[in-house]
Amino acid sequence: MTTQGQGLHARVLDSLGPAITAGEYPAGSVLRTDELAQRYEVSRSVMREAVRVLESMHLVVSRRRVGVTVRPAEEWHVYDPQVIRWRLAGADRPRQLRSLTVLRLAVEPVAAGLAARHATAQQCAALTECALGMVASSRGQQLEKYLVHDIEFHRIVLNASGNEMFAHLGDLVAEVLSGRTHHQVMFEDPDPAAVTLHVHVAEAVREGDADRAEALTREIAVGALQELDILAP
Repeated sequence: MTTQGQGLHARVLDSLGPAITAGEYPAGSVLRTDELAQRYEVSRSVMREAVRVLESMHLVVSRRRVGVTVRPAEEWHVYDPQVIRWRLAGADRPRQLRSLTVLRLAVEPVAAGLAARHATAQQCAALTECALGMVASSRGQQLEKYLVHDIEFHRIVLNASGNEMFAHLGDLVAEVLSGRTHHQVMFEDPDPAAVTLHVHVAEAVREGDADRAEALTREIAVGALQELDILAP
């Protein structure tokens, strides 16, 4: 596909994907590829490529002589980062954030405990560097800088767990953290207590204290849920 084709394909996805996840096209709705191509002013080949991407996410199913049918939400690939991004951009954002944060609460504390047992010296150093970066950017409304360090911190914890299933959740956690920041579901400056907890998690991992690393990380996730009660009720 040409560069122009890729741009058109992305434009269609950026419009049609959020519309589907927001419920503008309810489950069972039938979309005609030709009509969609006309609506978005793109070629049929560009439209078919966009539909293939949506099919890979299980948002739609395409059948001959039927068209493109929107699938029920329970069949969507809800772990797909793009699906998460689209859902966070919609009106259902509070429920989606809460659902994802509960998932983090179930996974990340265990991952932190494992990281305390398995992290390499290099991973410990990188985790400490991220925690210090969070401290340095936690004042003065530097949320974008803070976000970079926050995402990397949680990626390192998941990777350092030594569990490949946990490690593959890094993109999911990145979308949650990015969504909170970009949709203003954050205080102007991060909660100082939460920032300090990240520093302590880095210390616990470096010291090999699995129980403490797990308990502290659970406290971070619980705090994130409590923030949602205030900022995205």
